[in-house]
Amino acid sequence: MPLIALALVLLMPILFVLATPLMIVQRFRMGTARRPGRGWVATLNLAAVIFSVGVFVVAAAITTFWVPHALGYSLIGLLVGGLLGIAGLALTRWERTPGALHYTPNRWLVLLITVAVAARLLYGFARAWNAWSADAGGQSWIAAAGVAQSMGVGAAVLGYYAIYAAGVWFRVRRHRRQASGYRGWAKVIR
Repeated sequence: MPLIALALVLLMPILFVLATPLMIVQRFRMGTARRPGRGWVATLNLAAVIFSVGVFVVAAAITTFWVPHALGYSLIGLLVGGLLGIAGLALTRWERTPGALHYTPNRWLVLLITVAVAARLLYGFARAWNAWSADAGGQSWIAAAGVAQSMGVGAAVLGYYAIYAAGVWFRVRRHRRQASGYRGWAKVIR
C-alpha cells in the first residue's frame, strides 16, 4: 500500500506537466466565453484578485533577497498588466438586457496573455535546464533561470485581471443601479 501512495505522489508532477497544454487551452476557452455579469461574482473576483496581488507583491519583495530585481520586474509587470486590463475593458463586448448585463472578453487579448504565460513557462523550463546543467556564472541557478522575469509575466497577468475585475465590478454595479431606476443625488436635488 505505501508503494502505491509513493507512486501516486511521484506521478502527480509528471501528470501535471503533461496536462499543462490542456489546461492552457481550457483557460483560453473559458477566458473568451460570454458571461453574465453577476454582482456577487464580480465582488468576489475583485476581492480575490486584490488579495492575490497583495500576497504576490509581498512574496516578490521577499524573493528579492535571493533573486535580484524580482520586485522591480513584478512592479513593472503589474503596470503593464494594468494597461492591458484597461485595453481589455475597452475591447470587451458588453450586452445590456433588461434583466442582466453580459460581457465577452476580447479573444485576441486573452490569446496574447495565454500565449505569454505559456511561452514564459517553456522559456523558464529551458533556462532552468541550461542553468542547472551549466555553470551559472557566479549567480544562483534560480536567478540564472529567469525567475525574476517569470514573476514579471505573472505580475502582468495579475495586473490585467485586477483592472479587468475592477472594471467588470463597476459596470455590473452601474447596470444594476440603472436597471433599478436609482438616480443617486439627482433624485434628492429635485
